[in-house]
Amino acid sequence: MRLLLMSDTHVPRRAKALPARLLGELPRADVVVHAGDWGDEATLDVLEDRSRRLLAVYGNNDGPGLRSRLPEVAYAELEGLRLGVVHETGPAQGRESRCAARFPDLDVLVFGHSHIPWDTTAATGLRLLNPGSPTDRRRQPHCTYMTATVTAGVLESVELHRLPPRR
Repeated sequence: MRLLLMSDTHVPRRAKALPARLLGELPRADVVVHAGDWGDEATLDVLEDRSRRLLAVYGNNDGPGLRSRLPEVAYAELEGLRLGVVHETGPAQGRESRCAARFPDLDVLVFGHSHIPWDTTAATGLRLLNPGSPTDRRRQPHCTYMTATVTAGVLESVELHRLPPRR
């Protein structure tokens, strides 16, 4: 099972649309994960229309329309892998232990908010992934997203993809 992970798209404020390369990944993904801060409902509509399965949450910058359509936390079992999605996890310091305590029944937690790619594992085994942002790199060198595969309940092949600068 192939996963496509993104967060903090902030369309149309930070970009007019999702990058073409990211949109090109949609047909290859079995599950698309968006960890909040969409910016507009049109982007949600695009992902709902083009994704086989969408697992998504709202973020702190998302208004009432998105909040009425999306949960604050989303959960799914993917081939036995227990996955959760949330926008905010708090400061980087102590993140692993804080998230492990809040989400003790998960194998993987995808989050956003910081726009900073993150891939760590808590002492409990909880894997924490932040795909960064495909549209707003902030202080990072590149805009980013992630792909991964799930095989027999195991997360494999997590890859951070860098996008070319916008023109």
